[in-house]
Amino acid sequence: MRIREPVVAGQFYAADPERCRADVQALIDRVRAATVVEERLVGGIVPHAGWSFSGAVAAKVLFALSTSRKPTVIVLFGGVHRYRGREAALFGDGRWETPIGPVAIDDRLAERILGQTNLIIDDPYAHESEHSLEVQMPLVARLFPDAKVVPIMIPPVNTAAEIGEAVARTLTSYDYDAIVIGTTDLTHYGPRYGLVSHGLGPSGNAWAKEANDTRFIELACTLQADKVVAEAREHRNACSSGAVAATLAAAAALGATHGRLLEHTTSSEVLAAQIAGDVDDSVGYAGIVFS
Repeated sequence: MRIREPVVAGQFYAADPERCRADVQALIDRVRAATVVEERLVGGIVPHAGWSFSGAVAAKVLFALSTSRKPTVIVLFGGVHRYRGREAALFGDGRWETPIGPVAIDDRLAERILGQTNLIIDDPYAHESEHSLEVQMPLVARLFPDAKVVPIMIPPVNTAAEIGEAVARTLTSYDYDAIVIGTTDLTHYGPRYGLVSHGLGPSGNAWAKEANDTRFIELACTLQADKVVAEAREHRNACSSGAVAATLAAAAALGATHGRLLEHTTSSEVLAAQIAGDVDDSVGYAGIVFS
């Protein structure tokens, strides 16, 4: 059995089981009252920074999905930060360990997805050092205890939407009760990221959030899967546009007609509240659900 051990526990979130469990519950309690779901959701977009920065945004999306649905399987489209392959990389069997318990892979669905397209390969080693899906897994384990998952890393390639369509085709062909979740952070702005086109501090960070992030969010909420990869390539407003494109295409094929923005914040806003001062570097975080 393949077992994917945590690699960013103790950095992006707590490694100690008791502390991790408490942090997950605190995130859920924090977003519970503010998350009202009246429609049937088919998927969402979550950020993937450390929980102290974007955990509440991710929790809001995952809690909304868990309130709307109790799926048997979740397809997770992850970002790519270190993997250099051009194909999407699927983790095809076994389980992912988290500090609060394992999350099982739906190996039969993984096999069926691989049979639908040659744009995805079964490569568990591609997932070894990638954090974008790992930071979601403890929340998935807590909120969807009976669901299995299929994790797929999607590079920012022009065929990303086609990958999402192939996944959705598999889910509908075999009548899976499934949701799809993609992950990305938004504009990385400031000296640390080599993007200072609109000045430093509050003015630059405001442009990154209100103008640059918003361009990408509007495309996501209108399910324009064919445009988000090029948008991010030109405007540097998403680090994992391939994962978003796949999610949008899959969500649309599963019946979604629109996205709803649940929250949009930035690392500079989080830090400014903690240190009571201006911050030059900023990363955007958005939580979106699709119905």
